[in-house]
Amino acid sequence: MLPSSYNQALVVCSVLVAILASYTALNMASRVSSTSGRSALLWLIGGSFAMGFGIWSMHFIGMLAFQLPITLGYDVPLTLLSLLIAIVSSALALYLVCKDSLPWGRLVSGGVLMGLGIASMHYTGMEAMLMTPRIIYVPWIFVLSIVIAILASVAALWLAFRLRQEVKRATFSRIGAALVMGCAIIGMHYTGMAASKFPLNSFCSAANSGIDTKWLAVLVIIVSLAVFAIALIVSMLDVRTDRLANSLDQANNELIKLALHDNLTLLPNRVLLNDRLEQAIHRVERKGGEFAILFLDLDGFKAINDMYGHHVGDLLLKEVSHRLLANTREGDTAARLGGDEFVLLMEPDSPENSAVLAQRVIEAIEQPYHISNLPLYVSASIGIAIYPHDGKTEHELMVNADAAMYHAKKQGRNGYRFFEHNMNTDVHLQMQLQQDLRQAIHRNELVLHYQPKLVAPDGPMTGLEALLRWQSPKHGWLTPDRFLPLAESSGLIVPIGNWVINEACRQMKAWYQQGHCDWSVAVNLSAVQLEHASLVEVVRTALAQHELAPSHLVLEITESTAMRDAEASLKVLNQLSALGVSISIDDFGTGYSSLLYLKRLPANELKIDRGFITELAQGNDDEAIIQAIIALGKTLGMKIVAEGVETPEQQELLTRLGCNTLQGYLLGKPAPADVLPGTTAQSSPDIELSPAFQ
Repeated sequence: MLPSSYNQALVVCSVLVAILASYTALNMASRVSSTSGRSALLWLIGGSFAMGFGIWSMHFIGMLAFQLPITLGYDVPLTLLSLLIAIVSSALALYLVCKDSLPWGRLVSGGVLMGLGIASMHYTGMEAMLMTPRIIYVPWIFVLSIVIAILASVAALWLAFRLRQEVKRATFSRIGAALVMGCAIIGMHYTGMAASKFPLNSFCSAANSGIDTKWLAVLVIIVSLAVFAIALIVSMLDVRTDRLANSLDQANNELIKLALHDNLTLLPNRVLLNDRLEQAIHRVERKGGEFAILFLDLDGFKAINDMYGHHVGDLLLKEVSHRLLANTREGDTAARLGGDEFVLLMEPDSPENSAVLAQRVIEAIEQPYHISNLPLYVSASIGIAIYPHDGKTEHELMVNADAAMYHAKKQGRNGYRFFEHNMNTDVHLQMQLQQDLRQAIHRNELVLHYQPKLVAPDGPMTGLEALLRWQSPKHGWLTPDRFLPLAESSGLIVPIGNWVINEACRQMKAWYQQGHCDWSVAVNLSAVQLEHASLVEVVRTALAQHELAPSHLVLEITESTAMRDAEASLKVLNQLSALGVSISIDDFGTGYSSLLYLKRLPANELKIDRGFITELAQGNDDEAIIQAIIALGKTLGMKIVAEGVETPEQQELLTRLGCNTLQGYLLGKPAPADVLPGTTAQSSPDIELSPAFQ
């Protein structure tokens, strides 16, 4: 047999090319599997060529490194055929690893086919030398080379499938896998070369007509490296393009999410709700049936927001949204319109199920909240509109559900109402009234009337109570019971209340300058005002602006207002008392106050509710109750004021029971400041006696 040897430089080149070919194969596999459609097909074709050319180059460089003592050459058609076999084998490999799964059966069968393809490529390349006589192969080494080719192919397929996805640190994993695969492919090649034996009288028929090996080695190496470089650069650029595209897609999805969802609660916003409403209407038009809109507004949320700040309010809204989602069915939509307004879209549904859901939501929301170590309480008022009975469009449904919600609030809150067609008229009037009320302060339409308070039994006058009236050009002369509930629900009560405090201080200063140095003016505070963080500063500023001594101002709060959040009320009232103003407990006896808290309140005046005075007669239960209230008040060191005195019998009995101050129509009706004090015990055109903030 002819002695053989190897060119060490070309052997090293073949090893490097094998590793580069393996890395290229792994990279191509990830590109094919991460794309779809036409892009996947293009990557499969391009990847098959790059990978096949790489494996073929390694084998061909290995054969060029093989040296015999005769001149060698390679037949062009057979050489190109071996390249084609390598490309087809690579295409099979890439096709297998781009599948969603690679079970063991497919892995083994694919490895066998690919191994046989690589072995065919190798031995076809050997036949391209056109040796005469033919090459003799050692059988067992020949079989071993094919087994190595199959095992290397199975390993290559498994590694390519496992590493095909772009994951963290995938580059380092592929480098390690490429080293393993490259060595396996090299082992197969040189095992196959070891199986080849050349008789002593052999000569190469392709030496004269084939490809000359002297420059072919350099050409193959250069072209191979160029193909690898181009394939890897294109792949890396495509990876970066994909990453940029993914980033843009992710950013676009985030923008869409922000545009269609509420930033705070992540619930659908008005835009997305309108779209789903429109889809629901189309479905009902096609298939029939009905669906329900539940318009929900929180009761008492504004007071919490004002007292504890927007941070606590935001956390409360998040918790409310969680409870809404927990109590809705799959397929329902819970959306936030803004503020403390939410909407539930139920489809398909019936009025009965809507009522059940509304009650379930009400019961869930009224449960206590614990946010920032604060016990908080809110309730919900819900209006329900059914499509198509209560509206044909999204706008009509929303307006009518809102109208029903308003009536639920009007009936006492913490409940639900179905829409009725007579509701719209009242809602539109209330909306117009609210808009006009916003302008009332700036247009000087609000005025104060004052009702005298006299030392029992019949004077002298010791002070007056400021009562609010609205002289509206559109709605006429309005008493507080007509507009103050609307002011409280809309939040307008705070600026209106601030105006009342300032105006009462201004008028009291004018009376003081007229010589009435022993008078005081009483101003009623609403629950919302008492819970507002700016109340103390508003009172301090009004006193300073009008240079009025704090002792001339009395702030009246109802018993129920004081007990609504006793600890918070106590803190604010102590701050007001520290300014020097007097505190009066109004409507005493109508609430459920704790004597412990009542004792701690810095109040120096107790007003008996008019309800006890109206039916007052000697010897009845009201007399006993009033007597007990007077005894309690005097024990706590408070002055006792009785309001609603309308008969001489009431005047005489209250005086005898120990009341310090009397107030009522018998002694003086509310009147404008410019006719006081001359109207005491005289008639006044004002026929209303409603307190401003009760």
